[in-house]
Amino acid sequence: MPSPRAPVSGPATGNDFGWALGELLRTYRDVVAPALADFPQGPRGYQTVLEVLQGDRPTQQALGSRLGIDRTVMTYLIDALEQAGLVERRLNPEDRRQRQVVATGRGREAVERVHDKVLEAECHVLGGLQPDEQQLFRGLLCKAAATAGSPTVDACLTVLDG
Repeated sequence: MPSPRAPVSGPATGNDFGWALGELLRTYRDVVAPALADFPQGPRGYQTVLEVLQGDRPTQQALGSRLGIDRTVMTYLIDALEQAGLVERRLNPEDRRQRQVVATGRGREAVERVHDKVLEAECHVLGGLQPDEQQLFRGLLCKAAATAGSPTVDACLTVLDG
């Protein structure tokens, strides 16, 4: 696992939310990507299957909106995950014009196989915090993200291409 970056101090970074968030995202990318190197479609594929497992049989459009992934890219992503046997498209019984994305048993197993590696990487990213602080930070981050509004860019690309 890569070593954490040396802290930078000074007036430009003291309480600069943007810098801190960017630094966390870059570090996250650096330590999580290797943990998901063997997962089909890497971190983006993992996040998509995880979202499908946690969701209520979402449509591709709902997944793309939730994850900040362009609908064209989402089509190719779901195609690849389907070819890998991790998800499948099923007709929506409430609206036959739509297809729901459903995780397969193989998809659930794939997420379970790498979950501990991802959690270890995340703990590494938050290594400057005590365990109770990490838990509080995660909760506050998820709360802030849930109320931040709809993403306007592909969040996965932002993290991966950072």
